[in-house]
Amino acid sequence: MKPVFKSLLAAATVAVAATGAQAQEAKSLKDLLDQVQQNRVSEARLDKQREAEFQSARADKQALLRKAQADLKAEQARGDRLQKQFSDNEVTLNEKAAELDQATGTLGEMFGVVRQASSEAYGRISTSIVSAQFPGRGQFLAEMSEDSKGLPNIKELEDLWFALQKEMTEGGEVVKFTTEVVNLDGGSSQQEVVRVGTFNLVGEAGYLAYDAEAEVVQPLGRQPDGHFVASADELIGATSGIVPFFADPSQGAILGLLKQKATMSERYHAGGPVGYTITIMLAIGLLIGIYKMITLTITGGKMRSQLKNVNNPSEGNPLGRILKVYQENKTADAENLELKLDEAILRELPKIESGINVIKIFAAIAPLLGLLGTVLGMIETFQTITLFGTGDPRMMAGSISMALVTTAQGIIAALPLILTHSIVASRSKSIIHILDEQTAGIVAAHSESEKA
Repeated sequence: MKPVFKSLLAAATVAVAATGAQAQEAKSLKDLLDQVQQNRVSEARLDKQREAEFQSARADKQALLRKAQADLKAEQARGDRLQKQFSDNEVTLNEKAAELDQATGTLGEMFGVVRQASSEAYGRISTSIVSAQFPGRGQFLAEMSEDSKGLPNIKELEDLWFALQKEMTEGGEVVKFTTEVVNLDGGSSQQEVVRVGTFNLVGEAGYLAYDAEAEVVQPLGRQPDGHFVASADELIGATSGIVPFFADPSQGAILGLLKQKATMSERYHAGGPVGYTITIMLAIGLLIGIYKMITLTITGGKMRSQLKNVNNPSEGNPLGRILKVYQENKTADAENLELKLDEAILRELPKIESGINVIKIFAAIAPLLGLLGTVLGMIETFQTITLFGTGDPRMMAGSISMALVTTAQGIIAALPLILTHSIVASRSKSIIHILDEQTAGIVAAHSESEKA
């Protein structure tokens, strides 16, 4: 009974609290009792309304649950149906594949050979320079080689035969056509290009290369030697007849190697400071040699003119100056005259022989400098081996080039210097010989005149 009493007491308390505001307006206990009864009726009505709404919502939820369960059952049935259909299709595919294998028979091997031939033909035709003239030839070959299940039809087989036949035919033709050439600076222009079979492309800039990936024609990064380019220029300018031409049968491989070949300028600069020193010595020696050859030639000419007029000596040549000494000392005895003439010859010798020994010294030093460059290059080579090992020979190529190039430069410089020295020395000796000969003749004639 106590719990029931407590519940009733709590309900009465809530009712009293809910109607507290109105209780303040009640003037008597009877009015308060009437108000409490009215509120109790209103609350009962609200409770029934809430209960009815809850029952209605519960019915809706039950309907949604039943609908979801029905949808789930339908999807499960559909999944079972599709699984069965998939299994039936797998069986059908296997049956059709067996029927296809039985229908094709040995043709399957032939189609495999066709696909292989298409793949090989595509690899050859797509990289051939003939594609520069006829772009897009290998597209259908790529599709045939990549189709592993489809069977080629008669038209595709004929196209394969035609592509192979065209490649063979064009390989024996020299054709001039116009195409777009991409320059090394990034620009492009329409140019006339000569195709020599499947070997080379030649244009205004010399030998051209065909980039199969970008399908563009462009000049080589560096052209080969001048005589190769000259033959290419003759070919591009020819209209008929037979023109000699350096063709690359490897379809660009040899030209690629020629591009890597060092030029004369690169070989010269490989000598480094030692090579530059040898070059300076060669230049100075040749300049001295040329100067001496010119001056000695002029002096020899003047002396030959003086020989024709010995009675009228000139100060402009060594022989004239010696003859003038003779005329100034005609009254002297033969011994004193000979001494005077020898003194005059000795005064002329430094002018005649000046610079000749410099050429000789340069000719002797140049090979020694080449040997010095060889030693320095080998020292650098061994330093490279010490640091990086011998795994990459290209790392040692620079120092080895220096060792070999400086040796060659020293020998090359010594040869013309030796030749120049020989020519200049022979001319100076011929001039000195004339002076000695004339002096001896003068002394002999003077001695005979004294005796007479």
